[in-house]
Amino acid sequence: FKLMNAKTYSQPTLYFSALLQVTISLSKVELSVGESKFFTCTAIGEPDNIEWYNPQGEKIVSSQRVVVQKEGVRSRLTIYNADIEDAGIYRCQATDAKGQTQEATVVLEIYQKLIFRDIISPQEFRQGEDAEVVCRVTSSPAPIVSWLYRNEEVTTIADNRFAILANNNLQILNINKSDEGVYRCEGRVEARGEIDFRDIIIIVNVPPAITLLQKSFNATADRGEAITLFCRATGSPPPEISWYRNGKLIEENEKYMLRGSNTELTIRDIKNIDAGPYICNAKNKAGNDKKQTFLQVFVQPQIIQLKNETTFENGKATLICEAKGEPIPEITWKRAIDGITFSEGDKSPDGRIEVKGQHGKSSLHIKDVKLSDSGRYDCEAASRIGGHQKSMYLDIEYAPTFVSNQTMYYSWEGNPINISCEVLANPSASVQWRRGKLVLPVKNTTHLKTYSTGRKLILEIAPTSDNDFGRYNCTATNRIGTRYQEYTLGQA
Repeated sequence: FKLMNAKTYSQPTLYFSALLQVTISLSKVELSVGESKFFTCTAIGEPDNIEWYNPQGEKIVSSQRVVVQKEGVRSRLTIYNADIEDAGIYRCQATDAKGQTQEATVVLEIYQKLIFRDIISPQEFRQGEDAEVVCRVTSSPAPIVSWLYRNEEVTTIADNRFAILANNNLQILNINKSDEGVYRCEGRVEARGEIDFRDIIIIVNVPPAITLLQKSFNATADRGEAITLFCRATGSPPPEISWYRNGKLIEENEKYMLRGSNTELTIRDIKNIDAGPYICNAKNKAGNDKKQTFLQVFVQPQIIQLKNETTFENGKATLICEAKGEPIPEITWKRAIDGITFSEGDKSPDGRIEVKGQHGKSSLHIKDVKLSDSGRYDCEAASRIGGHQKSMYLDIEYAPTFVSNQTMYYSWEGNPINISCEVLANPSASVQWRRGKLVLPVKNTTHLKTYSTGRKLILEIAPTSDNDFGRYNCTATNRIGTRYQEYTLGQA
């Protein structure tokens, strides 16, 4: 039908902006450490800007490992080589021209697979020590670590020496050889059903122990005899045997023969110098053992230590004479200058000289040393087998002394005169003529000369004026001291 007298109304025009909607391709992701992943954020509507924010609320700026790529209404967040610290809630926020925002989030969970780090096999220990077998295994969440030996968990073994420490290492108290073998370090992550293991070989080293070693043996010198020493040792790994004498390794030569992996040492053609201790040394990586045997050789006395000595006047001197022999010889001293003898316990009448000694070693002590004590001393070692004598010399050092007491000389101008300075000293002295601070002769002077003859230093003076008369000084120096003597040249 037709409507009459109807009014016409104009209709208003309404403009609606598109409502922002933000979605992320994934809402929750589990990622293993080291893996990479990307997330796509899509904004429906008219987004003016799309930004990503990290779990700390900071806007993400592209870096080498975390990259943001924008493509129209999409923004892609890529995380390379994920790390534990990357875990958290990531937020994608879209903003339109009016400043209105919408966002979506994705939860990133990072886990670490079972990782065994720096596993060492075999691991070696010394028998008797408290061993800690190292097995570094990590994961996220933390793994459950168990140790197995011969397919049995060590915690079920009826031996309280075994324990798993807080750091997952295996402790074996007072480890012994029977504990050797292959141990399995096994890690489990229950949440993922993940399991992995490493087999670790345990080696127990046993220190050497020497057995079957003679404590002593006898021989006679100079008869061409030979004698064999035996040394056996246990240990793991099998120890190496070596022999020492006087701190030096014995090697096979014309004198020594080694057999049976050095377990037998034969000494050929026994001499008196062969007497004394011999050391058998057994060594492996767990330690070493030493034992000593002694070779006693019946020999005539032999002086093995006697040397010249040096001291200084009024000081002290000790002369030492040491002799070997079997039986041990007695030692006597004789002073060559007067033939006086000194034995153990003797003292000189003035108490300055005393002899002490024992076991083939004698020391002659001199105090308040005099120059007359210098010279030769004879040491004689004697026993019922025979005797041996050697000599030494005692040198006494002293400061310079002047031989002549003549210190006054006379001359006149033009008449040459020699002034003699004779010096005794030990060690030899350096002698100079001086006048005041000047060492003579002075350069560019011809009327003053010096020359040596024997122990004398001669000062030759040919006076040319009154200045040449007066005092002159002779100075003598060695390491003991310095002495000087003053001379006067008077005008006749």
